[in-house]
Amino acid sequence: MMGRFSFSCLFPASWHFSMTSQILQRLLLPSFRQLIFIGLLFLLLGAFYLVLVVGKLPTSWIKKENHFHRHLARVTDVDSTDATNPDLNYGLVVDCGSSGSRVYVYCWPRHNGDPHELLNIRQMRDQNRKSVVMKIKPGISKLAQTPEKASDYIYPLLSFAAEHIPKNKHIETPLYILCTAGMRILPQSQQEAILEDLRTDIPVHFNFLFSDSHVEVISGKQEGVYAWIGINFVLGKFNHAHNDGEAVVEVNVPGGDQQEALVRKRTAGVLDMGGVSTQIAFEVPKTEEVAKNLLAEFNLGCDAHRTDHVYRVYVATFLGYGGNAARQSYEESIIKLTATRNKLFGQHIGEMAESPLLDPCLPKDLLDQIGAPEQKLHVLGTGDFDQCRRVLQPFLNRTNETQTSLSGIFQPAIDYNNSQFYGFSEFYYCTEDVLRMGGDYNASKYAQAAKGYCATQWKTLRERFDSGLYASHADLHRLQYQCFKSAWMYEVLHTGFSFPSDYKNLKTAFLVYDKEVQWTLGAILFRTRFLPLRDIQQESLKGVHAHWRHSFSFVNNHYLLLVCFFIVVLSIILYVLRLRRIHRRAAQRCSPSSVPWLEEGLGSPTLPINL
Repeated sequence: MMGRFSFSCLFPASWHFSMTSQILQRLLLPSFRQLIFIGLLFLLLGAFYLVLVVGKLPTSWIKKENHFHRHLARVTDVDSTDATNPDLNYGLVVDCGSSGSRVYVYCWPRHNGDPHELLNIRQMRDQNRKSVVMKIKPGISKLAQTPEKASDYIYPLLSFAAEHIPKNKHIETPLYILCTAGMRILPQSQQEAILEDLRTDIPVHFNFLFSDSHVEVISGKQEGVYAWIGINFVLGKFNHAHNDGEAVVEVNVPGGDQQEALVRKRTAGVLDMGGVSTQIAFEVPKTEEVAKNLLAEFNLGCDAHRTDHVYRVYVATFLGYGGNAARQSYEESIIKLTATRNKLFGQHIGEMAESPLLDPCLPKDLLDQIGAPEQKLHVLGTGDFDQCRRVLQPFLNRTNETQTSLSGIFQPAIDYNNSQFYGFSEFYYCTEDVLRMGGDYNASKYAQAAKGYCATQWKTLRERFDSGLYASHADLHRLQYQCFKSAWMYEVLHTGFSFPSDYKNLKTAFLVYDKEVQWTLGAILFRTRFLPLRDIQQESLKGVHAHWRHSFSFVNNHYLLLVCFFIVVLSIILYVLRLRRIHRRAAQRCSPSSVPWLEEGLGSPTLPINL
């Protein structure tokens, strides 16, 4: 027994377990340096992956994202409007004119977020590709004596509009009721009575975005500005990119100390002749001295600090110079003059149909009656266009002063060689409804056609009308007074506004690019000009969130995977290090005397040997 060697005595159980653990650690676990090396290797591989594979993605995606957002925001005009599109916004403008009232329904997509661009407003079209518009007669001014019926009068128009706009959109759809010349000629008390009835009753029956300031009698100046805005918007003149070959001008923006002129598209001037009034509007340079009552300076953009859409427009409106008002003034004049002559010379001209007063401004042989019943006058048309022009000239009230127009009102010089004008309402009806010459205006051809119409027998004109040879919306009233109105339009344009007879840059229009252009379009553009601020802010937030979401789902997924991978590797390393620490502590607890040996620098103790 004494000579027998015992390993159990040389290696106690605790020491045996500790040694076994250390051997296993060295066999199964890498060293600390190896772990650091492996971690760094993974980090380098991840960085290499990011640079080569992922590093180029964010920039390219941002470009695609911006293009994507702009593509969605810039919705092109379509033949019909999808009322189920939740991103469409709507607006209503009721034009209360002298002869009738019309409601126009407009729509536009969300603003694209670019503060340099305006809302993309267009007239709504139904599923049959027809403009959503409705007209009623007579004009609202006819309710001067019964203002309490104003809301009943307007109800059919708003009901029609409400049917075409999604119900959930009504509460955010602005409604504007704007009255023009027919109301302007009423006394202020009668105007206010009609407006007050509308303000009170409309909110009861309709849920549109409507306030007291949304119904008003607009001035002729406002109407002219709105017409100018509408046509230039449709023509794309407010898009200031000038690389498409269009004529450009240098404009000094009013106000401020701006030294350099803006180079932008040349805007078009506007001529608009309604039933009661006539307007002219065109942009003038900063250097042109214009009285404030004839000048409109405004910023059409949503940001008051930007000058891209600052315009300086000359606007003159002439009440009583519309087609119907001019005819009424003319009739009143000849009635008064004829009565004076009859009394002076003892004649009875016009008092009976057998002895009518000859009128050069009516078609040949058309017998008509004018004046009140107690002062009725019989007139017979002679159809003399040139003579009609001459007798109408005094009604223009021109003066001999230079740079003046109708009624001696100042008019800035027009560069006729570098300008463009569009004529609306009577300028279009007079050229197109009967004469079928709408579009590019040619003074000599127009005068020749008007002369031929006036000289044609009324019987023949009526036969042509019954055969449907004229425009579908030309009625008997147009047929009867076309001769007068064509002469009046000609004189207003060439004598009143001094346009040369060889001017080639006037277009008379009702549709431009297949869109009906009315001053109402300019009105809603101007009155909603601040709405893009809301969409710009929402678009910015949406862009940030969309960018984050898209980046997270497309690009940052790669980052996320790599980060998760690094976390897993780091967790393994930390876990291994913790295992090493645990095993070391276990080994130290198994040989408690080892610590003092190390501290005192002594060698290993003598182990007991059992012999």
